[in-house]
Amino acid sequence: MSNSKSIYTVSQITQAIKRTLETPFQNISVQGEVSNLKMQSSGHIYLTLKDQDAQLSAAIFRGNASQLKRLPKEGDQVIALGELSVYAPRGNYQLIIRELQWAGVGELLLMLEKRKEEFAKRGYFDPARKKRLPSLPKTIGVVTSPTGAVIQDILHVLERRWPNFQLILNPVKVQGEGAASEIAQAIQDFNRYGLADVLIVGRGGGSIEDLWAFNEEAVVKAVFESKIPIISAVGHETDYTLTDFVADVRAPTPSAAAEMVIKEKKEMLKDLDNRSHRLKEQIEYQIKTRRLRVQDLKRQPVFYSPYTLLGQKMQRLDDMRTRWEGLGRKLLDHKKILIDAKKNQLKNLSPMLQIINLKQRLTSLEKHLKSLDPKNLLKKGYSILFSEKDSSIILSAKSLSPGARFYALLDDGKVFATAEQVKPNEK
Repeated sequence: MSNSKSIYTVSQITQAIKRTLETPFQNISVQGEVSNLKMQSSGHIYLTLKDQDAQLSAAIFRGNASQLKRLPKEGDQVIALGELSVYAPRGNYQLIIRELQWAGVGELLLMLEKRKEEFAKRGYFDPARKKRLPSLPKTIGVVTSPTGAVIQDILHVLERRWPNFQLILNPVKVQGEGAASEIAQAIQDFNRYGLADVLIVGRGGGSIEDLWAFNEEAVVKAVFESKIPIISAVGHETDYTLTDFVADVRAPTPSAAAEMVIKEKKEMLKDLDNRSHRLKEQIEYQIKTRRLRVQDLKRQPVFYSPYTLLGQKMQRLDDMRTRWEGLGRKLLDHKKILIDAKKNQLKNLSPMLQIINLKQRLTSLEKHLKSLDPKNLLKKGYSILFSEKDSSIILSAKSLSPGARFYALLDDGKVFATAEQVKPNEK
């Protein structure tokens, strides 16, 4: 071996490469697709950035990972900011990521602001056009995914607050291609057929890309044109979409939307009890006040013989007490009638009653269709003529010529014949 050549240890050559490589590649930005993603229990994240021709190992250590607004996932297109580093124990280089941006998010935010300004100019967000929510809706409509957690959260809240509710779900895609058109169509269908008194439109949380369907013009326009009041429940409390601005009410979560749409039954009953209690106190106060006035008058020397002077006032006091007590009973009876009416309304909305009504309508339609069956006329002595050649119905004498073969369909069979003479009616 020649003495003129230097001999390096593995550590020496690795450190030389490390100094050479790391110095010029500080504060660099690398764009690529996330793959081989590994989340460690230590809080560190390891991944590979790749494009069609190459790949680059990368790491996000716990301190930087905790500062990310959202975690990366397989297939994300990202822009990673950091520096190159040589990992000596393995002898490979990697990108140490300090910050992470999602490619395309900036363009989406710019597009979102542009659309927001455009819709604001059209008056879509005008507070004056927003509709009030009904206090006790008969039917609640929901536009969301049938398999997500949103519909389960809504059902759980409604079942707890008012068990005898009626809900109609119009299942839709809430992200991806075609989601916006499905959501808009569902809102339009609810309005076209008058299926609900209030609508909840929403989905769970996600990135701006996941929620983008609720920023599309088709959905915003459908919400704006809806005659039914709409509660927007898109994403989490910190997420905002254009649907939130145009809706009549914005709920921070789907569960909150369910709480907004219907009051708790026991709260309503408690409110009625409170009103009844306050009314009773007012009546008792009035009676007590008037009794005190009578007692004060009785203490006056001039009224030692009270019946002559106070007889009419005492009678008036009794009449007033009777009137107040009657008024209180009347008001309480009226409130009870309202409650009973609401109970009857909810009872009439029973699915079993609706099924019975639908069956009756189906039976009526079936009888009507049978009455229109042309074959029923054959039982009354009528017949239908058909061409023997192609079995087509003969509607006019002009369609026959002498010698043409035809047959007549009767109730119990066919009669074949030949036209000997054809004479159409003269007009």
